Amino acid sequence: MKVRRFVLVLAAGFLVAASCGCGLTRQAPPLKQGDRIVFLGDSITAGGGGKTGYITLVQEAIDAKHKDLAVTTVNADISGNKVPDLQRRLDKDVIAKKPTVVFIYIGINDVWHWRKTADGTMVGGTPKDQFEAGLKEIIARLRPVDARVILCTPTTIGEKSDGSNPHDAMLDEYAAISRKVAQESSVQMLDLRKAFIDYLKTHNPDQKDRGILTADSVHLNDAGNRLVADQMLAALGLAAPK
Repeated sequence: MKVRRFVLVLAAGFLVAASCGCGLTRQAPPLKQGDRIVFLGDSITAGGGGKTGYITLVQEAIDAKHKDLAVTTVNADISGNKVPDLQRRLDKDVIAKKPTVVFIYIGINDVWHWRKTADGTMVGGTPKDQFEAGLKEIIARLRPVDARVILCTPTTIGEKSDGSNPHDAMLDEYAAISRKVAQESSVQMLDLRKAFIDYLKTHNPDQKDRGILTADSVHLNDAGNRLVADQMLAALGLAAPK
C-alpha cells in the first residue's frame, strides 16, 4: 500500500509538471522554510502586486496552505521594461533580495515596442538574438545564488485566439525563444502564452481583442490575474493548473 501511494504521488507530480509547461521530468520541489519568491518583470508584474493581482493571489494561497513556512514574495517590476532592462537591474532588484525562487515574466514590451520609422527601419523593440542572449545571461547570473528559476513565456498583445492580432506572429517567435532558452539552460518553463491561447479559444468565441483576460489587450484584468496565479501555483507544485 505504501509503495502504491508513493507511485500515485509521484505520478501527480509528473502531471503538474507537464500541464504547466514546465518541461520537467520530476516532481516540483516543495517550498522550503523562509523561501523568498521574486517576480521579475514589467508593468504586468506591477499589476500583479495589486489587491487582486497574481502575486497577491499567489502569496495568499501559499499562506493558506503553508503559513508555517513564512514564505515571502517580492515584486521586482518596472513598467516598460524589456530584457536588457532586467539585465541592468538584476543585481540590485533581484540578487540583492536573496531569492530562492525567481519568476521571470518578460517579453511583451520586447515585441510591443517595435515601430517602423519613416524610412522603414524597425526600432524600439529587442532584437531576437539580444532577447535570447539576455535571458540566458540573466539565468547564468542567478545560478551562483542557487535560485530556482521559472521562465515564463510572454502572454498576449490582443486577445483574439485565431492568430489575427497584429503582433501574434512576432509574439509567437519570442515565446518560442523563451521555451528554447528554458530547455537549453535547464530551468523550469511556464508556458503562459499557451495557457492564455487555450483559455481564449474556449472563452472568447466572439474574437474580442480585449476584456476576457486583459483590460486593454495587454494588462491583466481580474480573470487574467487569476489564470496567471493558478499557473504559477501549479509551477510551484501547489495546485493543478486551471
